[in-house]
Amino acid sequence: MKKLLIWYILLVGYINGAGPDPMFGENGMVVSTSRQASIAGIEILKKGGNAVDAACATGFVLAVTSSSNGNVGGGGFMVVHKADSTIFTLDYREIAPAAAHQDMFLDSNSEVIDNMSLRTRAASGVPGSVDGLLKAWKDHGSGNISRRELLASAIALAERGFELSHYEAKRFNDNKDLFLKNKAAAKIFIREDRKPWKAGDRFIQKDLARTLKRIAREGRDGFYTGKTADLIIAEMNRGIGLITHEDLLKYESKYRDPMIGSFKGYDIISMGLPSSGGTILIEMLNMLENFSLAELGWNSSDYIHLLTEVERRAYADRAEHLGDIDFWTPPLLMLTSKKYAKDRMNDFYADKATSSTVVFAGDPSGYESPETTHYSVIDKYGNAVSVTTTINLGYGGGFLVEGAGFFLNNEMDDFSVKPWVPNAFGLVGNAANAIQPGKRPLSSMTPTIVLKNKEPFIILGSPGGSRIITAVLQTILNVTVHNMNIQEAVSAPRVHSQWLPDVIMAESYSIIKDVETSLINKGHEILPYKNIGDVNAILINEDGYFGGTDIRGENTAIGY
Repeated sequence: MKKLLIWYILLVGYINGAGPDPMFGENGMVVSTSRQASIAGIEILKKGGNAVDAACATGFVLAVTSSSNGNVGGGGFMVVHKADSTIFTLDYREIAPAAAHQDMFLDSNSEVIDNMSLRTRAASGVPGSVDGLLKAWKDHGSGNISRRELLASAIALAERGFELSHYEAKRFNDNKDLFLKNKAAAKIFIREDRKPWKAGDRFIQKDLARTLKRIAREGRDGFYTGKTADLIIAEMNRGIGLITHEDLLKYESKYRDPMIGSFKGYDIISMGLPSSGGTILIEMLNMLENFSLAELGWNSSDYIHLLTEVERRAYADRAEHLGDIDFWTPPLLMLTSKKYAKDRMNDFYADKATSSTVVFAGDPSGYESPETTHYSVIDKYGNAVSVTTTINLGYGGGFLVEGAGFFLNNEMDDFSVKPWVPNAFGLVGNAANAIQPGKRPLSSMTPTIVLKNKEPFIILGSPGGSRIITAVLQTILNVTVHNMNIQEAVSAPRVHSQWLPDVIMAESYSIIKDVETSLINKGHEILPYKNIGDVNAILINEDGYFGGTDIRGENTAIGY
C-alpha cells in the first residue's frame, strides 16, 4: 500500500512540478493557492509584521490573483493560536440581507426554483471579508504594518497586472460561458480579441485596484459605505438582489468560541458555528479514537469502511443539529462528547455497510444540560494562522460588481432553502439552517490548528464544499497515525462520504481493485470523483517550518 502511495505522489508530483518533499523555512512560512499571495505574505513577515498581518495581506492578494475563490465579495473564517498560547477564532461569514426570508427561493407550489439560489443576484449574502481581515489586522496585528502597506501588493497586482499561470488561464477559459452572461464580467475576464487566455498573458483589473485603494485609504468605510457600497447596490438593482445600504452598514464580523478537542494526545483547535467544520471534525476524530487505525492500514478496505461509517453518522448530525449559533441552540456538548462518539458507533459492523436510510441524527436529551480557498501562515515567533475563505461556487453567482471589479458570492445556497432538499454540494438540512434575516448560512469550512505538546504542530484547511471536513480529517490522520510528511499527507489520494448521497466518493488511486471489491461486498457503492479538497498545510517541528502544497491545485509554499 505504501508503495502505491509513493508511486502516486511521485507521478502526479512530477506532472505538476511538485515533489514529495515539503518546502522548508526557518523564520516563517506562507502556503496559499497563489504564488503572488504567498510572496506578499512573506514580504510582510520580512518587514516586521506578524502572522496575522501576513494572513490579511495574503487574503487581499488572493482577491486579485485567484478571482474564482479569493475575494472581497464573500466571507470566511480565521483560526489563530498566538505565540503566548492565546487563541481566537474570527467569523466573517456572509449574512442574509434584511429582506431575506425562509421561502424566498420557492415558487407558489413551495417547490425550489431552479438556480435561483445560485445564479441570481438574490443568491448574494452581505460580504464579510473586508470587515474580517481589517478587524484581525487592527486587533491582532503587530502594529508595524500600516493599512496601506497591508494592501500595497494587492493594489499593485490589480493595477499593473500579473502574468496568468496555466491554471488560472484555463480557469478563465473554462468559465467563458458564465462570464458572457454578465456584461461587467465579460468586459474584464474575456479577452478583447475573444481568443483564449494563455499562460503568461498579463491580466489587469483597474476597477478592482480602485476598490482596494478605497479600502487602503478609508478602511472599512471604503467598502461598506461610499462609492463601493453604491456600486454594490447598483448591481443589486440590476436584478432581484436584496442587499441594501443598511445591510452593508450593519455588517459585523464576530469573534467566536473555538471548537477544541483532542485526538490520541494531540489537541485540535478549529472553527465553531456557523462553520460546521470544527464540530464535525472533532466528532469524527472522537469516533475514530476508539479504533486501532494504524493496524487497519492506510486506505485498506477496513479503514475506508470505518471512515465511511464515521462520516455518515457525523453528517447526519450536521444536517439535523447545526446552524448559526446566534439563531439556533445546537447540542454541542453532545456532538463533541467522547462518550457520545463511542455510543454513536454502537451499531457499527466491521463487515457490513450501514444504509444511510437507517442512520439518523443523535438524540441530544442524554448529553445536553452545516469554491473556496485556504491558506496557512506562521511567523518566527510561533504565531499560527489558519484561514479559509469563499464566495461559494467558482466566481460566486457569476455577477461582477460593475465598476468595482469583484464577484459577489452566492452563499445563500448554503442555507437549507427547503428542508431536506440538497444544495449545490448535495448537503441537506432543516430548520437549524433555514433562511432568516441577519442569519449566517452553515458552512463546511474547517480552518484548523493541531497542537503537539501544547504548541502548534499542523496548520491546515481546504476548499471543497462538503468535502472540506473529510479532506482535513484525512490529512490529520495521514500525519498523526500514518507518519507521512506534510507533503505526502496533503497529496495522498482521498475518499469522502457525507450520509446523503449514500456513496463513497473516491479519487483515482485511492482505492485499489481488491479493496474496491471488498467494499462492494460490504454493501458500499463507489463513485469516482476527481478532486476531494485541496489542502494547504504547514507542519512545525524542532527543525523549523515545513509547507505542504496539495498537488490537486496550483498552490505555493514559501518560507524564509
